[in-house]
Amino acid sequence: VLNVPGYSVWPLIGSIGAFLITSSSVFWWHNGFSWLFLVSFFVVLGTMFFWWRDIVNEGFLGNHTVSFNSYLQSGIILFILSEVVFFGSFFWGFFHMCWAPAEELGFCWPPYSFEEVIIDPFSVPLLNTIILLSSGVTVTACHFFILVSENNNNWFLGAVFWGVTIFLGVVFLFLQVEEYAESYLSFNSSVYGSAFFILTGFHGLHVTIGAIALSVVFFRFLTKSFSNFDHVGFEGAAWYWHFVDVVWLFLFIFVYWLGAPV
Repeated sequence: VLNVPGYSVWPLIGSIGAFLITSSSVFWWHNGFSWLFLVSFFVVLGTMFFWWRDIVNEGFLGNHTVSFNSYLQSGIILFILSEVVFFGSFFWGFFHMCWAPAEELGFCWPPYSFEEVIIDPFSVPLLNTIILLSSGVTVTACHFFILVSENNNNWFLGAVFWGVTIFLGVVFLFLQVEEYAESYLSFNSSVYGSAFFILTGFHGLHVTIGAIALSVVFFRFLTKSFSNFDHVGFEGAAWYWHFVDVVWLFLFIFVYWLGAPV
């Protein structure tokens, strides 16, 4: 029998917050800082917190049956697929500009005279690639220790690997911010700068969201609020983190490496 939880207001509030973030971002780009962006950002953060809290509480109340967990997993997969379409739209635009550069760009990519400001793909971007791929390994190792967590030692090792994953994600974000600060590119550096910062910026935002999800799961690790046979929240965070890894590989290969001047 499928147990159906009560109605939730968080999908509606989260959707409104996401819409306001995107619309206020456009206003920010054209007219300067917008307080609406800050407010909507905290609305989305609050939605994430309270929605996760409700899901965890439902699990403690015994509402998450095997069939219900399968629906949760399906929802996570559909969410990740929607993110694939989201990033796919931006990559489509980038490939169009890269493979068929317009006259305004000098019929070349990167645009003419951009050679001196393009970020070296084998400096910070390569280091960030190693860091994110390593975090994917630590997530997989953590999952292994959860599945064999008959004793506290394996559970402890799983928590350690999960904590290392969060640390690597934070280091990645720090290096990304440093890269932005030291770069001569800006969002207004023709279509190249816009495409670069939209793709890498949205990826950084998703890494931040992933790190928050990992932190929530880490707290549940410390309280042992899931088991080796029932850990849907853990799986969702791990799948999302692997998705973030794959997106970064596409960014490194096509934007940083192949998108750089020969």
